[in-house]
Amino acid sequence: MNRKWLKLFAISSFGILCVSSIACKGENQNTTVKPVTISFKKEGDLQIKKSDSDSLIKTLDIEIADDEYSTQTGLMYRKSMQNNQGMLFIFPNSDYRSFYMKNTEIPLDIIYISEDKRIVSIQKNAKPFDETSLPSEAPAKYVLEVNAGLSKTWNLEKGDLIEYTKN
Repeated sequence: MNRKWLKLFAISSFGILCVSSIACKGENQNTTVKPVTISFKKEGDLQIKKSDSDSLIKTLDIEIADDEYSTQTGLMYRKSMQNNQGMLFIFPNSDYRSFYMKNTEIPLDIIYISEDKRIVSIQKNAKPFDETSLPSEAPAKYVLEVNAGLSKTWNLEKGDLIEYTKN
């Protein structure tokens, strides 16, 4: 009987050794998470024009946020954006809007635009990761986000107009 028990013990020990060896291999695997890069996807063109002269201020390539997921995510997790690019948020109705910079790494100018496509207010130089509410001064149906400082560079004012086309 001792031989039987010894053999059973040896087989059991070998099985335990194999299982623990396999389990330990899983722990030694590289579990480094690669960061995801979110690239700009051109979905349209936008023109900004002076209200008093209808002269063209700037033409931008735009990414469009017009569903719940894209309007909630916006430019979050982006590392950069070119000065000829922007994100246009299109809402189903005109209302007072408020944005914040949670998980947004790029400093932005947030331009609130009425249903008739006129700028109603601008929140300049929104700070990355700041969760402070940045509200519109009037009802807005559209919101345009561009790199911080561009609204000043372009001398944007309340009343200036936008026009856009989707691709």
